[in-house]
Amino acid sequence: MLNFESDYIEGAHPKILERLIQTNMEQLSGYGVDEYCLSAKEKISKACNCPDAQVEFVVGGTQTNQLVIDSMLKPFEGVVAAKTGHVAVHEAGAIEYTGHKVLEIPGHNGKMQADELENYINDFYNDGNHEHMVFPGMVYISFPTEYGTIYTKSELTAISSVCHKNNIPLFIDGARLGYGLASSECDLTLPEIAELSDVFYIGGTKVGALCGEAIVFTKKNKPAHFVNLTKKHGALLAKGRLLGIQFDELFSNNLYFKISENAINHANTLKEVFKNKGYKFLLDSPTNQQFVILDNNKMKELSKSVKFSFWEKVDDSHTAVRFATSWATTEENLKKLIDLL
Repeated sequence: MLNFESDYIEGAHPKILERLIQTNMEQLSGYGVDEYCLSAKEKISKACNCPDAQVEFVVGGTQTNQLVIDSMLKPFEGVVAAKTGHVAVHEAGAIEYTGHKVLEIPGHNGKMQADELENYINDFYNDGNHEHMVFPGMVYISFPTEYGTIYTKSELTAISSVCHKNNIPLFIDGARLGYGLASSECDLTLPEIAELSDVFYIGGTKVGALCGEAIVFTKKNKPAHFVNLTKKHGALLAKGRLLGIQFDELFSNNLYFKISENAINHANTLKEVFKNKGYKFLLDSPTNQQFVILDNNKMKELSKSVKFSFWEKVDDSHTAVRFATSWATTEENLKKLIDLL
């Protein structure tokens, strides 16, 4: 059975496993203050060209989104996200569980638009009853988006300007950040992501790590007593070394960026194959997630030999499904999928 279901179906890059084995018997302090965590933080800060960066490690994306949003918002505030944004759709209400509402605005192929964001904020404060409403206290976007699309530098700059004009932090979910930056259509760099955001995270779980995300506060704006808050969220790992060692390796010799290219190269090949065979797409994704529209009978037939993700119903006889490549996708498995198609 071939598997293109997601980009975290494999374990970890071999170099990470080697480092974990090499350091296994070392006795290290817990909770992320060991030498490997400190080294990884320094490497990430340097890669972001952000000397003011404050870096913290968390095990998974849902914990990261919930922790960052809850710790940076005031009790009366919510987070603004596109209607199709991950925190609005696929976080099982984790944000609302903290008492903060996700405030939805329209999404366009997964992306919010700066003018609609500005209109939303202006409409809120022009409403005479806004004291009885949830205040927009943060803006959340993901890069790439839930639909594999990416913001251009001009789009992200415009959103960042709206946020800073209104003293609202911009939070970028980078669960698949490496794949976004590796796309040939991306005109942003990691330092520019850091410059334009107030906080973002570098996804490891989906990009070569066994688990883990690196939260980067870019303006010396990490909430006070963040370790305490992390623990309250059940997100503080006693063996913080597990995360530090992984990110220390990922940010050595540009490994994070090199392995991200593998996913994009294979996704581009797969995209061309689907096009040449006459398949239609739900939208045009320039990253490692490809959303293909299948006839339901064809989908049932194909699912006997390959795993992929249901995305959404198109009509009574067609369904949009997702094929995802990753850092670990091989030429051999890609060829087998092409032969099946």
